[in-house]
Amino acid sequence: MAYSDSSLELPCTGLTQDASAEDLCQMGLVYSTGLGVAEDYVAAHKWFNLAALRGNEDAKIYRKDLSDAMSSQEIAEAQKAAREWLSLMN
Repeated sequence: MAYSDSSLELPCTGLTQDASAEDLCQMGLVYSTGLGVAEDYVAAHKWFNLAALRGNEDAKIYRKDLSDAMSSQEIAEAQKAAREWLSLMN
């Protein structure tokens, strides 16, 4: 998993429906590496999924890599969280 310096407020405050794919991917990196927060693969997968939906190619790779370390139940939980976030933002 790649490491990234992030200037985003943690955890995920300030991300709106207008958040860029890059910001969403950055949030996935924050959670996947535990950068300033507890490491949380479900949250990371959620943010990578949202970034991938907006066309971020790196997020697609990170999400795939992360999926290999997650159970199908965890992946389903992350997908549900992504759908809920999208629903709240619309």
